[in-house]
Amino acid sequence: MSELTDAVEVDRALKARHRAMWAQGDYPAVAAEIIPELGEVLVEACGLRGGGERSETGAPRGEGRGRRLLDVAAGSGNAAIPAALAGASVVACDLTPELFEAGRRLAAQRGAEVEWRQADAEALPFGDGEFDTVLSCVGVMFAPHHQAAADELVRVCRPGGTIGLLSWTPEGFLGQMLATMKPYAPPPPPGAQPPPLWGDEDHVRALFGDRVTDIEARKQTVLVDRFKSPEEFRDYFKERYGPTIATYRAIADDPARTAALDRDLAELARRHDQGAGSTAMEWEYLLFTARRSGDEVHA
Repeated sequence: MSELTDAVEVDRALKARHRAMWAQGDYPAVAAEIIPELGEVLVEACGLRGGGERSETGAPRGEGRGRRLLDVAAGSGNAAIPAALAGASVVACDLTPELFEAGRRLAAQRGAEVEWRQADAEALPFGDGEFDTVLSCVGVMFAPHHQAAADELVRVCRPGGTIGLLSWTPEGFLGQMLATMKPYAPPPPPGAQPPPLWGDEDHVRALFGDRVTDIEARKQTVLVDRFKSPEEFRDYFKERYGPTIATYRAIADDPARTAALDRDLAELARRHDQGAGSTAMEWEYLLFTARRSGDEVHA
């Protein structure tokens, strides 16, 4: 086989592993129970507001009417659903369509209309400039090739349109959790970059370069206080969060390393614990919005 064919096959295998990883456990529960407000934070930062209410005719209220919006690596629609309720015409895409069943159920419960499409964030099946708003809530950051993903976000956004990202920071809790698991996980394939780099403003600015303008970037935190103890937090993520499940499976035949990871994750939560009588943690993220450079076209 040629080098190009080899590279295509390697990438296809990598994406298959990523899809399988996120299909494990119950990511829709993590999104709904741990970080339910983050999707709406991102949607509002992109200029769409509406509160999720619908008019007497059943139409969504809000400032998103007339906007075509793409949620990349949407999962079960943590951002796509509030965007639809704000009035936008929403397409939610993800590499892992197994997450869509929960998304469709949540959308139906809230009265949101969302189109669901399987798609690789590094090769989006959409036309150039097709969307007024392109966003991703702790999603595209897990695509392994950052520049390829950033290029696609820019390509499918119209000139003058909005790009919005919410990503865990390297120094924040989730970034530190991924760093804690890294020594126990198989080495990443060549060229794959750490997800929390999307939470570094300089890194994101470099990815987009002069293709965006009007950048706004700020670090914020979300309070996670549903766990009674660090051990309860660890066990919750061992059962539900794809990257954690995959890491434990990689060391399943090594009881000593499994016990060590158990200790390390509980200790990480203990260091970040601000609670009294329960475990309460502030998880830091970078909220990044920008406008695609070019002649502005009003929706």
